[in-house]
Formats: sequence, C-alpha cells, structure tokens
Amino acid sequence: MSVEFLLTSLVVAATPGTGVLYTLAAGLSRGARASVVATVGCTLGIVPHMAAAITGVAALLHTSALAFAVLKYLGVAYLLYMAWNTLKDKGALTVEDDAPSSARKTITSGILINILNPKLTIFFFAFLPQFVSPNEPHGVLRMLELSAVFMLITFAVFAVYGVFAAAVREQVISRPRVLTWMRRVFAGSFVALGAKLAFTRQ
Repeated sequence: MSVEFLLTSLVVAATPGTGVLYTLAAGLSRGARASVVATVGCTLGIVPHMAAAITGVAALLHTSALAFAVLKYLGVAYLLYMAWNTLKDKGALTVEDDAPSSARKTITSGILINILNPKLTIFFFAFLPQFVSPNEPHGVLRMLELSAVFMLITFAVFAVYGVFAAAVREQVISRPRVLTWMRRVFAGSFVALGAKLAFTRQ
C-alpha cells in the first residue's frame, strides 16, 4: 500500500462534499450516534461506485452522455429534496432522538446521497487503476483491497467530522435562532452542491 494512495485517499475523503455535509448535519441534530450512522450510510453508498469501476460500468458512464446525465440529474433532484426538507424542519437538521426508524432513514439517505453522484464512479474509474500495475496477476483483488482501504479512510474521516459536530450540539440546539440559521446554511449548501453537480461534465 503506497503512501501516495493513502494520502490521496485522505485528501479526497476530507474534502467537504455532500457526504461530509450530511454527516455534520446528523451530528448537530441528533448527536454522535446519529453521525456514525450517517457515516455508515455514506460509506455504503461508495460500494456501487467501487463495483461499477471494477466491473467496467464506469466506462459506460464515461462514454455515454445519456447515462451520465440521467444519474447526474437524479442526484441533483435528491440534493434539492434534501435542501427543501432541511428548511421545512423535516430533513437533515431535524432535532430528535435517534430512534431505530430514524437510524434506517439516516442510513438510506446517506447511501442515496453517494449513489446518485456519478462523479464518484468516474473518480474510482480514474483513481484506482493508477495504483494497480498492468502486470498485476490479481488486479481485481488488488482493486478490491484498495477500495476497502479507501472506504475505511472515508468512514474514519466522516466519523471525526460527525463526532466533532455532536460535541457542539448542545450549544446549537439550545439556541433556536442559531438552529434556524444553520438550517438555512445547510439547505443553501445542499442547493450549491446540487448546482455544482448539475454543471459537471463527464
């Protein structure tokens, strides 16, 4: 396992995006446990992209403008839906106890956020092969190994973000005006990320 791969994976995971935003929102609204649950969902959402890259489906997204556009706009629509729910006090920043049904919903949302981002598949398609030798006798196994390490790094980084957010949770939820502004900021961030995704190209 090269140092370059580990450092690149760490930078990619730590760069704020939809997964980080969602994990932070879960930690702020429902505490450390919810943030870890959100982290699990976001990490599981990586699996389809990893599988697509390894099986070659990413090549289809890379070459088919229609397939890429369909997945992209589904992702945009879901991010706008997340923004609307957050503003309406029914989404990512809903302050409540982390009941089992809420945990399932949190995981599902985390999975969908990452599944509906076609850039992740393209990222895996371009990223993983750089660290696998063309003469590697077990190239697929090597890519699976690298993908597993990337997922572990992502989980660890997202969990740190979420637990940090949970640590300042009391200061946030005890101030209704702060919570209201945070909902607006998170909703605006979801909209901004949706706009960014809408204008991305293959």
